[in-house]
Amino acid sequence: PWGVPAMPGSRCPRPALPILRWLPRYSRAWLPLDLLAGLAVGLTTVPQALAYAELAGLPLQYGLYSSFMGCFVYCFLGTAKDVTLGPTAIMSLLVSSYAFHEPVYAVLLTFLSGCIQLAMGLLHLGFLLDFISCPVIKGFTSAASITISFNQIKNILGLQGIPRQFFLQVYETLRRIGETRAGDAVLGLTCLAALTGLRAMKSHLPQHAPAEPLAVRISYLIVWISATARNALVVLFAGLVAYSFQVMGSQPFRLTGSIPQGLPAFRPPRFSLAAPNGTVPFQSMVEDMGVGLAVVPLMGLLETIAIAKAFASQNGYRIDPNQELLALGVANVLGSFVSSYPVTGSFGRTAVNAQSGVCTPAGGLVTGTALPLGV
Repeated sequence: PWGVPAMPGSRCPRPALPILRWLPRYSRAWLPLDLLAGLAVGLTTVPQALAYAELAGLPLQYGLYSSFMGCFVYCFLGTAKDVTLGPTAIMSLLVSSYAFHEPVYAVLLTFLSGCIQLAMGLLHLGFLLDFISCPVIKGFTSAASITISFNQIKNILGLQGIPRQFFLQVYETLRRIGETRAGDAVLGLTCLAALTGLRAMKSHLPQHAPAEPLAVRISYLIVWISATARNALVVLFAGLVAYSFQVMGSQPFRLTGSIPQGLPAFRPPRFSLAAPNGTVPFQSMVEDMGVGLAVVPLMGLLETIAIAKAFASQNGYRIDPNQELLALGVANVLGSFVSSYPVTGSFGRTAVNAQSGVCTPAGGLVTGTALPLGV
């Protein structure tokens, strides 16, 4: 049902809001599918956001703060029905490198990255992304995957005080492997096995519920929901296990601690940082972030456009790359006002969105509304 007519960017400097192209012809038959997809993505986002914030070296609540603004913005400005914006593993790794584990730097990086992306969209510079070769992108993605995977080993083993630099991290983890906490290791490996099993189960399910008796259809729905919301279910299971031990008076696990409740204040990012030895001015903060001001917005654009093109091709519609740049830029600029770190298109959550049968970007409104309720 979805289709966005191609818009020649060179002839249309200020395109109409994409929402005005699909909202007038919105069908009531699409509503339950958009609701279901939005909820499925929301359940997937919460545990991922907490993990990504830890990967970025920021307090866990910043993962949640980064998850909802992009959903609202993309609903109005995006041209792909499947894409969801939010924190991702690669972007979190970049933030860890260029924001120095300091929230003020991370939020300012979001604002400046959004301004760069917005300017590129307004100037119709989306074609520049075509000059970045696939080997470069694949090499960076593969290296990031290795770094991210090894970064989580220390958490699974319950090791503390491990450096963040990759080679030191590998050395210290192997040197201190004997200090592994049995409780953390058992729970971590159990959760990993459960996630792998549920993912495999999802891949073997038929695309649609078979035309069988009611009991079979209900069983299919239960399995589908469990596999789709596997991240949330595993986090809930682990939380209940940890709470049970807490009630019994013993705690074999290393806990993340409490997360501040409530939404962040809507305010502009700070352009200076109060440090123990004085105030760090805006110019110094920009110099500190250095090449990150080019790498972060560029990787955000590459990730978003690649995902949008892939799912558009798979589902038979077209996107407007320049409009996608505008959507991502606005999402990051506005996100900086709610303490978000840089966001981009998420392949995993976009896949959940598509597999859940989303019909329009309205599914993002459901996701964006559900996430603040969890905060």
